[in-house]
Amino acid sequence: MKFISPLNKATLLKRYKRFLVDLHCENLGEFTVHCANTGRMTGCADPYFNAYYSTSNNHKRKYPHSLELTQNNQGEFICVNTNHANQVAYEGIEQGVVSELTGYQSIQREVKYGQENSRIDLMLESQDNSPCYVEVKSVTLLESSQGYFPDAQTQRGQKHIRELITLKQEGIRAVLLFVVMHEGINNVAPAAHIDAEYARLLKRACDAGVEVLAYKAAISEHEISLSHQVPVNIS
Repeated sequence: MKFISPLNKATLLKRYKRFLVDLHCENLGEFTVHCANTGRMTGCADPYFNAYYSTSNNHKRKYPHSLELTQNNQGEFICVNTNHANQVAYEGIEQGVVSELTGYQSIQREVKYGQENSRIDLMLESQDNSPCYVEVKSVTLLESSQGYFPDAQTQRGQKHIRELITLKQEGIRAVLLFVVMHEGINNVAPAAHIDAEYARLLKRACDAGVEVLAYKAAISEHEISLSHQVPVNIS
């Protein structure tokens, strides 16, 4: 996924009201940008981190700039715009990076499904119309050299796992794909200390035969792309 135009660099000052972040750069001084991230962003938006933002051509937007990436004190890039995970996953699957998901003829996005009124991120179909449902999650929480998901309690995430379990029970292939969007993360585990129910459901999903994969993204201010598989640790 290439950024449409080059990102601009600034210094992160603070995040507040969930979707707003204040930045500072020499040209604009202090200004506010939109941040498309509903999580806590723990360790991803600390004061004085480098910040990379895009600018929209839509003049009707209250905040024309959007925070895309941050860079921590270790120089590690973090994609904080969670909207990008699906596109990165889509391109990675299409390009054959995710070896477990090769051989399908088509990919659809945001397909309605399930008993809880859900939309699957990606639905793959083979030549004989056999589907594979892929739920994509962006992983950015790093604690003590361990990557975790989620970074906040997530009723929505719990619902998605229940839907995947039901699909598998109906004989349909179901996959949960963690896209690692933090350069410092090299393995993924459920954050039971943050959302114990999510961790319980994930273990149940694995036992039911839902496939759980994690692939790390290569991140720069120019593009983001899936790179390689990393371990998922489910106890």
